[in-house]
Amino acid sequence: MKCTICKKPAIIKLRHANLQLCPEHLVARVEKVVAETIRKFKMFTPEERILVAVSGGKDSLALWEVLAKLGYRADGVYLDLGIGGYSARSREYSEEFARSRGLTLHVVPVRRELGAGIDELVKIARGKPCSLCGTVKRYLLNRVALEGGYDVLATGHNLDDEAATLLGNVLRWEEGYLARQYPVLPGEGKLVRRVKPLVFLSEREIAAYCIVSGIRYIYEECPHAAGARSIVLKHVLNELEDRYPGTKLQFLRGFLKVRDRFRPPEPVELHYCPSCGMPTTSEGPCRFCRLKERVAREALRVTGNDAAA
Repeated sequence: MKCTICKKPAIIKLRHANLQLCPEHLVARVEKVVAETIRKFKMFTPEERILVAVSGGKDSLALWEVLAKLGYRADGVYLDLGIGGYSARSREYSEEFARSRGLTLHVVPVRRELGAGIDELVKIARGKPCSLCGTVKRYLLNRVALEGGYDVLATGHNLDDEAATLLGNVLRWEEGYLARQYPVLPGEGKLVRRVKPLVFLSEREIAAYCIVSGIRYIYEECPHAAGARSIVLKHVLNELEDRYPGTKLQFLRGFLKVRDRFRPPEPVELHYCPSCGMPTTSEGPCRFCRLKERVAREALRVTGNDAAA
């Protein structure tokens, strides 16, 4: 198998792009696609400060690597979610990456901010792990970006992620979510602009980019993700992609062309949490503060029971 561009030995075949690429041209393609996506959607300028949400996985580390190579001012933030040994290992990969490249990484322990890690929160709140984790991550990532004076928060959502999310929203005809699904979510008030520069790159090419670039990342999935709906949707799309190469990319690009036809049922009015001052769609405390209060009540209950015993 030879590289489509230079005829040297290729290491990957991208059927959806009709390309076979050597290491050099794989790296060039990934960085070119990211640069073009940033320009097309006007995600940010070279003068703006970028905060990359880092998980220790391939996508976020590849994104940080590309942004740094393109000359953007990008720091990272890692949320230590308190998920058993998984969090400890993913934190090690994140810190190693930042240290080896002389980049700035902010580490935020969720236990310090919430009073409990995700493992404990799942038991206390008795909700779906991914939903609870999503609430915590959205809140803390936005707050860290806002308080750090960053102009934009960048996440490593790739083509597979976006296509699976889109399929889930279409299957349920979630018009509000469809109207908001876009590579750029504008900032408003205390909500920092969020961007997804990897949306047109597949998981396979990002993983290959990491291997070629010497980026060590955590391979294992979050233990709480087992059985998640998103994994099932990705499997369905992979089956279609195997039979009809380019399905995911065509699905996402086609949606983006007609996205303006979808409108939220009514405008979402933002309020500010009376407890922490951060934006929320409810008139009372935000969901993060409600979870924090629940954790505190549980701690008091346990302490009281221990004292009584």
